[in-house]
Amino acid sequence: MFKGSNVALITPFKNNELDEESYIKLIHFHLENGTNGLVPAGTTGESPTLSHDEHQRVIDLCIKESNGKIPVIAGTGSNSTEEAISLTKHAEKAGADGALIVTPYYNKPTQEGLYQHYKAINDNVGIPIIIYNIPSRCVIDMSVDTMAKLFELKNIAGVKDATGDLKRLDDTIKKLGPEFIQLTGEDGLALKFNKRGGVGIISVTANIAPKLCSDMQKFSKSNSDNEIEEAERIDQILQPLHKSLFIESNPAPAKYAAKLLGLCDDEIRLPLVKIKKETEDEVKKALSLAKLI
Repeated sequence: MFKGSNVALITPFKNNELDEESYIKLIHFHLENGTNGLVPAGTTGESPTLSHDEHQRVIDLCIKESNGKIPVIAGTGSNSTEEAISLTKHAEKAGADGALIVTPYYNKPTQEGLYQHYKAINDNVGIPIIIYNIPSRCVIDMSVDTMAKLFELKNIAGVKDATGDLKRLDDTIKKLGPEFIQLTGEDGLALKFNKRGGVGIISVTANIAPKLCSDMQKFSKSNSDNEIEEAERIDQILQPLHKSLFIESNPAPAKYAAKLLGLCDDEIRLPLVKIKKETEDEVKKALSLAKLI
């Protein structure tokens, strides 16, 4: 169910309030441009600074507006197990197809703590769970052995791997097999990841270039040499854009790019701030190279 180009949706704001009109427009922008799945209320959606009501609202709106056309994987993670259970229950009730649950940040649980955290969520819901492993933000790294143990549970379906380590992909396939869904969280590695057995991405860049990202994903899994070459060509176009969107903390550059494309404002919540002039120039340059502006 979960493969190809899944967008880690930005959350538009206006005067520090959720900009529902722009958010709905963004969702339809993705439906019209080949995005394979929607991921609301993740890190790119500024989940740490959303209120509980806003968090639930962006998930509800995403499910309503997408209307079953493509899967919705709701961001429902927290470093509080009870809060993660509550958010995931809400997403399930609202009709989400799956939940993206980040490893508990700041607490620094052991591998056994990680197992028990996800098991508790698994035991309280009935939708597929994608583990989000991102050591650079959470300080902890879930081992392949812990993932293998979790995969024995009924709802643990796969991982968003943001380790940047392609050997991790190889080790996970070897231990858990091809049925364990492996999505990368690293835009710059998307093509290499798929070539080595991954099935897609949860992407920041797809906010800005949904058709290029979805085409690259589609062609990268083809058996046709010509389509593989096309995937490689698109990947080269996207690489400067990937780089520019991570010069400063995500999603500030992506929001600026979205503003240039007329999708929403670049307003962002503290402690993040709008990007510097030098970064703006790099984002504009990358958008121009990709022929998006």
